[in-house]
Amino acid sequence: MDAHEDVWRSPQARALIDAQDVGGLIKFARQARGWRQADLGRAIGYSAPTVSRLESRRVAIDLDTMRRIARAVQIPPHVLGALLVFPVPPLPTVATTAPQAEEDPMHRRTLLTALGLAIPAHLLTTLDDALAVLPAASSPPDLTRIAARLAQARDRYDMGDLTRLIADLPDLLAAAHEASDHHATPDSYALAAGSYDLATVALNKIGRHESSRLTADRATMLARLSGSPVSMAASARCLGIVLRHEGRASVADQVVLRAIALLESTGLTRPSEAAIWTQMLCAAGYNSARLGDRDRALAMIREASQAAARLPVIPGQRLAISPAHVTGYEVSVHWRLGDAGAALHAGRGLHPSQLPTPERRGRLHTDLARAWWQWGKPEQTALALLAACRESVPEVRDRPAIRSMAVQLIERHPRTSGVRELAGAIGYRKSAQG
Repeated sequence: MDAHEDVWRSPQARALIDAQDVGGLIKFARQARGWRQADLGRAIGYSAPTVSRLESRRVAIDLDTMRRIARAVQIPPHVLGALLVFPVPPLPTVATTAPQAEEDPMHRRTLLTALGLAIPAHLLTTLDDALAVLPAASSPPDLTRIAARLAQARDRYDMGDLTRLIADLPDLLAAAHEASDHHATPDSYALAAGSYDLATVALNKIGRHESSRLTADRATMLARLSGSPVSMAASARCLGIVLRHEGRASVADQVVLRAIALLESTGLTRPSEAAIWTQMLCAAGYNSARLGDRDRALAMIREASQAAARLPVIPGQRLAISPAHVTGYEVSVHWRLGDAGAALHAGRGLHPSQLPTPERRGRLHTDLARAWWQWGKPEQTALALLAACRESVPEVRDRPAIRSMAVQLIERHPRTSGVRELAGAIGYRKSAQG
């Protein structure tokens, strides 16, 4: 016991405590016990890779997890207490580096003139007003009815029917929020969080990033109230998407890695836990690509591919993630890393019919278009964007980054095969200044 106390009085331990290096202290305590990362993982219900991520990256850990780790590696109570007096630093509100813009600001006015607002302005204003002051719900706070409405809204998102989805969101959010207040149960909080998650991805898709940050924050809060790791992870994934678009990929990475660790603590015994965990691995891979960490990006995608192959197939139930979905993410990771050839090679073996919704099939084609555009191939870019339009026009017309690429293609290569058809498909109009 004295020898154990001496370890914690050592200069190395003291320096780690003073530096608030929780990950370093976990590693220090683990090594003091002579444990490998896999040993600690078995003791606390995490995988060895997650233990490695916790130790090597200063990822914030929730109190319950920290207590479990402390018990496993015998961190003394006074050391744990010293750690817990330090608050988790707030997320920065200003990016320290210039964000990687999804749309060139210099083209914004031209793009709006060329294509107009894809979603009617009055619907966007109504939704913004509802996020400021939720209207009274049009129906009683019945959880079954709200769940059915949320499923219908998700179908509209999957079909690319964003206009009707945006029109429905104010009342859906009002009903879900009222139900969570009325019932105050885990299921009601998870349902409300899921409604705000859907609002987040829809708003983010059409470039309403300020509003999507608001819905992501509300989803995160409601998911925590639900106590469901699946709900918390789903909301963390949506928040990560928003943070990436704010140019804060490193913060998005921390949010996603934290959610992965939380899910692994469940043992991934339920199909829903394993499915969202696989999705989070894909998100972590994409975040790593945004951060320029090629090795980690590809390692995460490989891990996700292996996990997707193990997911059970339930008759009549559409999986949220499948091996084909992961391959789609792999395409995204490669072009984000700047390797257009690898992106196109990854997508070559993937047939769009393997993806269950027009939204996902359209996303695959737009990612392939990005790779062709990155490679300087305008004709192939046009053909890929036309393929995306055949699946879901909003994937090209309504997403600012893809719309920007399409307009640049149309204006720079007007005589290229497929470009005139693309312009007609997305309703392009040449600006008066053009």
